[in-house]
Amino acid sequence: MSLFTLITLLIVGAALFMYLNTRFLKLPDTIGVMVLSLAVSVVLISLNGLHPAWFQYVRQNIAQIDFGRILFDVMLSFLLFAGAFHTDANLLRIERRSVMLFAFVGVIISTFLVGTGLYYVANGLGFTLTYPLCLLFGALISPTDPIAVLSIMAKFDLPENVKINIVGESLFNDGVGVVMFASIYQLVQQGPEVVSAGEVAWLFLKEAGGGMLFGLALGYGMYGLVRSINHYQTEVLITVAGVMGGYLLAQQLHISGPLAMVVAGLLVGDRKRHVMSETSEDYVDKFWELVDVILNAFLFVMIGIELVIIDFHITQWSIYVLVILLVLLARYVSILIPFTLAHRWLGLDNKAPLMLTWGGLRGGLSIAMALSIDDTLPHKDFLVTITYAVVLFSIIGQGLTMERLIRRLYP
Repeated sequence: MSLFTLITLLIVGAALFMYLNTRFLKLPDTIGVMVLSLAVSVVLISLNGLHPAWFQYVRQNIAQIDFGRILFDVMLSFLLFAGAFHTDANLLRIERRSVMLFAFVGVIISTFLVGTGLYYVANGLGFTLTYPLCLLFGALISPTDPIAVLSIMAKFDLPENVKINIVGESLFNDGVGVVMFASIYQLVQQGPEVVSAGEVAWLFLKEAGGGMLFGLALGYGMYGLVRSINHYQTEVLITVAGVMGGYLLAQQLHISGPLAMVVAGLLVGDRKRHVMSETSEDYVDKFWELVDVILNAFLFVMIGIELVIIDFHITQWSIYVLVILLVLLARYVSILIPFTLAHRWLGLDNKAPLMLTWGGLRGGLSIAMALSIDDTLPHKDFLVTITYAVVLFSIIGQGLTMERLIRRLYP
């Protein structure tokens, strides 16, 4: 099957699922699309017993989709820029201390809590995982996915300071998580005797700090260009070129492209009203809103059909449940620790840690990082499977119960 055929089928599926969800299910878009694509995957898997050869053909074609590369190299830059572009930068400035604290400190704490917990849980159940490998899982599962968070949180009526903390943290902590993952992955591949703690720290600072500085430069560059003209077609094209060219350049410079897109999107989105005419602002806003909706639908269809190539073993249900509970507990503790230490400086109530925990959804970013692990690395399939289990529970379980929790906490 050609690449064009695969993309066509995914787009047609995304459009069909969006229609069915809008017409009948009426769930938040990402949840509805993912539930329907999961249902199709379950039907395909059930047909394995009736026609194994046909099922293997379907599975081989789905396996051709390089999920990690499509998300990292193509979709992530657009989705992060679009999400940041539509985020209220003024509210984010007010909550900047808590957002940065949770995004940076929280991810680091969660990585080590999840990694340590998995090491003891997995080895206690007979899975011989090394501690660095468990830390690698901690790094890929700790960041909340801005793609999932932004698309679902927009539907709920939360206090603005809590909502901006959930959204803002998700925008920044994915970049931190990717850098953490890259640093620990290097440690896993080369060994602690080759890679020093200083090298890991330098890589982290270079990727994260360099990405944010580059994002500022990129954002001001786009801002300067659109300020000098009044032609909405060109202004839209400038933002597209800035995202694509900026992300490519960030990769070549070995700095964090995700963080660069977040910073650039926030800057351009915050200043667009000062430099764009009403017509230009309307067109640019709607263009990036459509990009966000289309790519989100495409992404969650891909997450759903990945079930066909994920090897779940029903006999291992206990490890899936324990890992889900471990990730939730680590998330709560990683929020509670900085919240408790810095409570007097943060404008959040005591309900915020629970809301931030349940609102911290995992999504395609975690799956992409898990799938990007080299096939020669021991236990890769196991890491992919438990990652997928956490993501499924996060998007469907947490996403569908979010409204009930909000009504209970904020009546």
